[in-house]
Amino acid sequence: MELPEICSKKLVSAEEAIKKIKNGSRVFVGTGCGEPQHLIRSMVEEENLQDIIVYQMLSSTFARYVNDENFLRRFSLKLFFISLDMRQAAFEGKIDYIPAYLSEIPNLFDSKSIGLDVALVQVSPPDQFGFCSLGISVDITYSGLKNADLVIAQINPNMPRTWGDSLIHIDDIDYFVFYEEPLVEAIPRKKNREIIKRIAFYVNQLIDDGATLQVGFGHLPDAILPYLMNKKDLGIHTQVITDGFLPLFENKVITNRKKSYLPDRAVASLCMGSEKLYNFVNNNPMFYFKSSDFVNDPNIIAKNDHFISLSSALEVDLTGQICTDSKGYLFYSGIGDQVDFIRGSKMSKNGFSIIALPSTAQGGKVSRIVPHLSEGAGVATTRADVDIVVTEYGIAELYGKSIYQRVMELAQIAHPKFREELINEAKKKHYIFPDQLPPKKEDLIFIEKYKYNYTLPDGRNIEFRPLLPSDEFASRNFFYSLKETTVYYRFFQKKKVFTRQMLQNEWARVDYRKNMSIVGLLQIGRRKSIVAIGSYAMSDISPEYAEVAFVVRDDLQNMGIGSFLLKILEKIAKENGYKGFIATVLIDNTKMIHVFKKRYPNARLKRGYGGEVEIYMDFPED
Repeated sequence: MELPEICSKKLVSAEEAIKKIKNGSRVFVGTGCGEPQHLIRSMVEEENLQDIIVYQMLSSTFARYVNDENFLRRFSLKLFFISLDMRQAAFEGKIDYIPAYLSEIPNLFDSKSIGLDVALVQVSPPDQFGFCSLGISVDITYSGLKNADLVIAQINPNMPRTWGDSLIHIDDIDYFVFYEEPLVEAIPRKKNREIIKRIAFYVNQLIDDGATLQVGFGHLPDAILPYLMNKKDLGIHTQVITDGFLPLFENKVITNRKKSYLPDRAVASLCMGSEKLYNFVNNNPMFYFKSSDFVNDPNIIAKNDHFISLSSALEVDLTGQICTDSKGYLFYSGIGDQVDFIRGSKMSKNGFSIIALPSTAQGGKVSRIVPHLSEGAGVATTRADVDIVVTEYGIAELYGKSIYQRVMELAQIAHPKFREELINEAKKKHYIFPDQLPPKKEDLIFIEKYKYNYTLPDGRNIEFRPLLPSDEFASRNFFYSLKETTVYYRFFQKKKVFTRQMLQNEWARVDYRKNMSIVGLLQIGRRKSIVAIGSYAMSDISPEYAEVAFVVRDDLQNMGIGSFLLKILEKIAKENGYKGFIATVLIDNTKMIHVFKKRYPNARLKRGYGGEVEIYMDFPED
């Protein structure tokens, strides 16, 4: 459609359009990479404009002017999210920040809580029916222009046409300014690649094939995406599409076919990336762009089964409170979409959320896991909302857990040099017991190779991994679940109480080399419960041999779990220089003796005292 032929009176220069704006106007400006750069520049250059209040989600072009005193006298910027370009200006108080959940920003305009006089937006050229597309910036832009008295649109042939609720008819636009220019590009800067790789290693373990993902703002969530290339049939329902998604689309990792809500469509509100990304979404029916009050609505999000939210944080305190928008009193980013998606994921069937962050900041000088949030820091996500936290040192599962358990989970994934300090601070705050032992001051990434899976005859899966300090509570529950006979066979006494001291000593003596304990975990609802524990420790008889013992939950015995656990322990013991196992077993514990003799046919049995038998087992040659 040729604009001059159908609406010649609406087609004007930028200078003419900007003159329609009155002093004192409240002006909405399109979001992020979809912002109308030419209109912004023209508005700033119109010296007669005074006392203009600008509302914008993500700002880029205005960053060129925020150090100009003349600009600051004439314009007041109010941003819902502080971009990297605007961060220093925010620190210096040159811009204003509006804390708001993304899902609720459109309603601020609709309800006139924030009144708008003018909207400056960027659109694609109209089609044959007179519809322009908001392209890569639908989010809050649709509501912004709908609620403004005067709408000025920059028509840019480089703006993609996107599917969904991105269309606006020329009849709903007051003035058009035709101006072709490259769209704003946003390529996240990759920081410490080794830390990213390690965090991604743990995140990858949490994401199953067929899950629907949301990936939040920030370089870290985006940087994790390339490490999901081994997944299948992922779906997307997210606020922003970035270049990090492209390889997953191109390699058919993201297919959207398993989504329970809006299958075969990648649902989003905006794009921020490169020209390659913008070309990919252009007229691509796979993408379904909707406004933020839809995409970020927790009730809509929850319609996606197995929904996983992935976002980042500035710091996490030992109780699970999350800060995302400020460093102390300095506003740093924004609340954005995190809370919307965390709550939506929690309501989703089999859904959950992940907060990923490096364990330290400032070159390793400070811990991001802290006893309490910094003075002035805002709580974006409450301790009741948080689910899983991941650093380069592991995974902390917090949902439904007590403060004591949270402290142990989070201290365990903190940087090793800060773990003892965190435990001491937790003791001062009476979060944990005074005699609580801290996690080891060691990077335990090497124990990741000691993870295994075993499929039961009924198809259920048991995950085996080394015992961790945070397993203290779960191991207590495991021991109390055992029958009296099973306990007697394991401890050679009718043990009635499994004290904290005993359980602490159990994991405290594990060095994951000469001493090792492996737990078997079975998924029960949202949680994984311990159903088996196997251990070995250096023998008093010979340093070349380790004493071995294990126990399996009663209802899961005779399913091959003990034999599998013994095989795992043997493999690890061999790696750490042992030549064989020694076990002390009650003579009437025929099942256990059978497990050992089946694995080691040449095992030597020696009768001990009090109805016990010692079994000597040499490891077979590789």
